[in-house]
Amino acid sequence: MKKYTITIEETVSDIFYLEANSLEEAKEKAIENYNNSVFVLEPGNLIETNILVENDKENSGWFEL
Repeated sequence: MKKYTITIEETVSDIFYLEANSLEEAKEKAIENYNNSVFVLEPGNLIETNILVENDKENSGWFEL
């Protein structure tokens, strides 16, 4: 039997709202809210799942699940 490394990548999306005086302030608040776990993408809306299967000699390339 061969050992394989499996890498799974998910793209998750959600919509959040905040109030700000400018686009720059909204951007700063969004980053702050994300870093402080106010904006949490779990469970969120799963947009895409990609998988990569590989070992020392073989590589499947990324494929969408």
